[in-house]
Amino acid sequence: MDTLHALLLADLAAELPMAVRQQRLVETLRLHFRCGAVALLRLDGEGELLRPVAVDGLTSDALGRRFAIKEHPRLAAILQRREVTCFHHDSGLPDPYDGLVIERPGEPLQVHDCMGVALDLEGQRFGVLTLDALTVGTFDALAQAELAQLRPLIEAAVRVSRLEMALRAAQQSGSAATGGALSREDGGIVGEIVGHSEAMARLLHELQLVADTELPVLLLGETGVGKEMFAHRLHRLSRRGSRPLVHVNCAALPEALAESELFGHARGAFSGAVSDRPGRFEAAEGGTLFLDEVGELPLSIQAKLLRTLQNGEIQRLGADRPRKVDVRVIAATNRNLRELVQEGSFRADLYHRLSVYPIPIPPLRERGNDVLLLAGRFLEQNRARLGLRSLRLSAAADEALRRYRWPGNVRELEHVVSRAALKALSRGARRSDIVTLDADLLDLDAGAPYPPAAATGQVQPMVQAMVQAAGHDLPLRDRVDACQRDCIRAALQRHGGSWAQAARALDLDASNLHKLARRLGLKNA
Repeated sequence: MDTLHALLLADLAAELPMAVRQQRLVETLRLHFRCGAVALLRLDGEGELLRPVAVDGLTSDALGRRFAIKEHPRLAAILQRREVTCFHHDSGLPDPYDGLVIERPGEPLQVHDCMGVALDLEGQRFGVLTLDALTVGTFDALAQAELAQLRPLIEAAVRVSRLEMALRAAQQSGSAATGGALSREDGGIVGEIVGHSEAMARLLHELQLVADTELPVLLLGETGVGKEMFAHRLHRLSRRGSRPLVHVNCAALPEALAESELFGHARGAFSGAVSDRPGRFEAAEGGTLFLDEVGELPLSIQAKLLRTLQNGEIQRLGADRPRKVDVRVIAATNRNLRELVQEGSFRADLYHRLSVYPIPIPPLRERGNDVLLLAGRFLEQNRARLGLRSLRLSAAADEALRRYRWPGNVRELEHVVSRAALKALSRGARRSDIVTLDADLLDLDAGAPYPPAAATGQVQPMVQAMVQAAGHDLPLRDRVDACQRDCIRAALQRHGGSWAQAARALDLDASNLHKLARRLGLKNA
């Protein structure tokens, strides 16, 4: 026990990144108590959820899960008490980590013993620390007493992490950024945004920097990357966060009604206009207007939008005088606006006005192990939705998720996990079981991002020659790239060089096809 105190105190005195400090904490505790898993979870979602911030001994997707307190009586019981709470092997309450402990890989093991303690910071409940064991009797009276003694040191480690994060933010961005930094620390994941990859860390930092400015922001990214969630984050972190955020799906605006929807109309402006009606700009007064799929706006509306961005005025349809509005605009698109400008379907001056600060959102395939964190989130959602005791991924399913290219990004992953959970039930899995999703349930081959070479009628000579020349030594990525090039060339040839028709034939979004073609060297950047 003295050695453990010394280790924890040494970490408190050391300057460590928040994630490292918290990870060392759970690893040290797991080693000392000789248990299967340790997890540090914090309250989230206005006190309705517990979110893991550091785990040791649990599956890779555990950090992405969100545990609704009302659905997990053990976690609820730990939260309600100041003392250490222990659940022995004969407890009738379900354990949230059943099937997630990885002490013996490949086996969906159920937890036997569990103990936990609630943690407080600045007089408020922060979350809980849980310890789980696969061996009956691991957490005896001595172990419970030791955890009670360690509680102040554990709380101190969490408090130091928060203070260091706030201090770094204040040094980098001035004291005004401190609140935002605490929000980032309290989340690392805020709202629905899940991810620990370097690409996501850069993106969240960039959002933090631009959020408190008044600059228009253009969010760029493929279909399904979650542009709306990032727009919500920008709004929350801005000085307008307490004011309205109004979402407009430009692709769903009929051209005849677009002007009225955005700018409003006066009584008598058109048949059926029986009274004055404010538009979306006025609804967002003092706040933020999010123009989703802005590339779909009709040209006739683009000129009026440009005027509003330039001088902060709108004019209701049929009105005589303009009105001043105070609105920040965030726009998003999955299309290449530069190409639309060249084609004449998007105004160059509006493009430059909207893209004062463009922010590209990385596709899921560039986010590394974030795919497993997101899968964990969707697994827990489906476990609760379907009333399952436990829902987990097999090792083969883990690997399949990592390797897949995800043309539909996060949205596709959500659908894949939901569909697999339903298939498992349809094949006889019981709700009281630890349900394991194997790779075949994911149907990733059926939803492959690009059609195989055989779909074009023949294996193209270049691919065949490469495979024959290199045998099994040719990297898989090179083979896939070559196959994709041939598929795209064949589609273009069949459709007279039309990229739009080729994209439809290949079941790809046109902007995603252009990006892929540039990466493969089929199109200039």
